[in-house]
Amino acid sequence: MSVFKPRSLGVLRGYTRERLVGDLMGGVTVGLIALPLSLALGVASIPAGTPMPFPPPAVGLFTAIIAGFIVSALGGSRVQIAGPTAAFMPIVLLIVERYGYDGLLLATIMAGGMLIAMGFARMGTVIKFIPYPVTSGFTTGIAISIMVSQAPDFLGIGAAEPAPRAFLEKIPWLLRHIPDMNPTAAAIAAASALLIYFWPRFGWKRLPGIVVATVAASAAVALLGWTHSHGVATVGTRFGPEAIPSRLPPFTMPLVSIERIRGLLAPAVTIALLGSIESLLSAVVSDGLINDRHDANTELIAQGIANIVCPFFCGLPATGAIARTSANVRSGGTTPVAGMVHAATLLVIVLAFSRYGQFVPMAAIAAVLVMVALRMGEWHELARMRQMPGSDALVLVATMTLTVVFDLVIAVEVGMVLAAILFIRRISETTEVARVTASDELETQEQVAHGKDIPEGVVVYRIFGPLLFGAAEKMEDALERFGELPRVLILRMQLVPAMDLTALNALESICERIQAAGGVLVLSGPHRQPLQMMAKAGFIDRIGRANIRAHFDDALARAREVLAG
Repeated sequence: MSVFKPRSLGVLRGYTRERLVGDLMGGVTVGLIALPLSLALGVASIPAGTPMPFPPPAVGLFTAIIAGFIVSALGGSRVQIAGPTAAFMPIVLLIVERYGYDGLLLATIMAGGMLIAMGFARMGTVIKFIPYPVTSGFTTGIAISIMVSQAPDFLGIGAAEPAPRAFLEKIPWLLRHIPDMNPTAAAIAAASALLIYFWPRFGWKRLPGIVVATVAASAAVALLGWTHSHGVATVGTRFGPEAIPSRLPPFTMPLVSIERIRGLLAPAVTIALLGSIESLLSAVVSDGLINDRHDANTELIAQGIANIVCPFFCGLPATGAIARTSANVRSGGTTPVAGMVHAATLLVIVLAFSRYGQFVPMAAIAAVLVMVALRMGEWHELARMRQMPGSDALVLVATMTLTVVFDLVIAVEVGMVLAAILFIRRISETTEVARVTASDELETQEQVAHGKDIPEGVVVYRIFGPLLFGAAEKMEDALERFGELPRVLILRMQLVPAMDLTALNALESICERIQAAGGVLVLSGPHRQPLQMMAKAGFIDRIGRANIRAHFDDALARAREVLAG
């Protein structure tokens, strides 16, 4: 069965005029929403003055165009809208700062290759098992980082001393330069943020509030001359009058070397991980909106192709965007055609109206990103941390703090390690190893111990739950507490669904000790997976096939044979 099955291949089957109208409305609407967002993300992700073949404001826009078209054409979701997202901002800034813009292009291509490999390896469902405290922690940390990074432009601080990137250095810097804030720029940012927040309450959902706020702020600055009279910074004053060229980006080939690939491996893994999580989460949300089911592996492959192609045209990392995807569905989009229309809408606007982009005030861009950050943060999780298990709260806070104070690469790595350690601990706590007596009542008649004679010299233990490396030690501890080794030890394993190599090693150790003391180990009712692992490792031959029994009655019969012999 093919792993790669784009949903667009069947789009013309049963395609109606009504669907076309809905896709056109959805595509144009989400294109208008993506315009200021993509512009803002391009400006915020690439520091001014970074050597690159294409201006930063246009980079976000063309990423939305290229990635939006590719993912809609090749993806596994009917209504997914892809493009640059705020989640990538911290990692993009980090890569550009350490490796330059060329390093960002190479890291994005590497991440794209990883996404394609993950899709063909059918890892689309595995991504969903990343612990929620990890994703919630770095999502909230990213939101905080975005708001802090946009504070200088939001307040209109135009200090000669550039703002530091590190969080612990930026906070004191902001406090020192608050007297330098530009009241007009701060008023533009505050008004834009309020307009974005309250616009949906006016009921004019066809015209997005982000577009209204950006256009209104740009018109005010251009018509009233606030750039010259009040010193309000705009895209044009920061990046030049041709900040958004009315031409397609040039083909760019990043410098490739083994040394650069080695250095960019961790950032590329972070981009791939973020891209996979956000795109699949967005696809899940869209499934609920249209009562559909996406193909996770196809979606990962399409996201990978988009992230390979975009860098060759000066693009940023891209993924599925939840807000834009939801807006697409609410506006009438029902097929991948809507995503392609969204890309075409952006392309037409950029090519025809790019000269007006120079008037967009940086304060309005900061307001857009601050509102995006406020919506993406998992603030409700912070409010209910007291009701969480302590381990989950620890992972959430640690991941969030590391994202804000250090960087996203460290946060994701440490968060995953912490989550793995706590998972091991939880498995260990839930797996039970307990001694069985004749008073126990368990399972079916042939498995039940109640009322059955357990001969003297026979000890029975029951293992309940997966026997993995976090719980294997419990089995050895239980035997240690017993003291003198019995003539026959029966381990009831009918409630053990899975076992790993560490547990098998502990089982082999117990078997060796029992046999060295002249005793016999009998396993009762092991499931297929533990049996297959024991057979492959040769453990069944060491314990003796006669000592593997299907149920407890047979195990007791075998124990009596051993005692009689």
